[in-house]
Amino acid sequence: MRSAMELARAERIDLAEFLAGLTSEQWDAASLCTQWRVRDVVTHMIGYEDLSRTEFYSRVAKAGFNPNKANAHRVAELADRTPQQLLEMVRAAETPGVLTSGFGGRIALLDGIIHQQDIRRPLGIPREIPGERLAVALDFARWAPPVRGAVRARGVRLVATDLDWSRGRGPEVTGPAEALLMAMAARSCALADLDGPGKSTLAQHIS
Repeated sequence: MRSAMELARAERIDLAEFLAGLTSEQWDAASLCTQWRVRDVVTHMIGYEDLSRTEFYSRVAKAGFNPNKANAHRVAELADRTPQQLLEMVRAAETPGVLTSGFGGRIALLDGIIHQQDIRRPLGIPREIPGERLAVALDFARWAPPVRGAVRARGVRLVATDLDWSRGRGPEVTGPAEALLMAMAARSCALADLDGPGKSTLAQHIS
């Protein structure tokens, strides 16, 4: 079994290969992240990799300790990067940096999977995510502070139909592992791929 860091590195490599095939129009297309284009999501994913922990927290402090504002400021700082430059940054960040390497690489893995889907879903480009990566990401998403999946999925039992994975108590919500992960990350579009008596409860928590 590969480590979370190895899985995160493989996810970065897959991201680079995917981005290399996008057209200029797709780079400027809307993503699932409000007000962010594909290029903005990519910028966010690797925008902190060249910063030290001190530099990162300095930016957060300047943003009033509001992570969303800090992220927006960093995306704006790198707004002049071309798709080719962003792709080169992704390739250079094959190994997660100081911040995303946290929890053994789980931060980079979870962030990478979710944000790649933030790009792929609106573009209509499906992906078969390796089950080994999804299993680790699903478990981490349940309690990782930025996602808090267990809070959103409280009162229901999540059951993957394409992976040996289930967590929680209550009426079941069933569907592909990817859709369960995106639902825990508050991407309401994933509800269309889910079923079960607990679906309405989950929908209320992520709306």
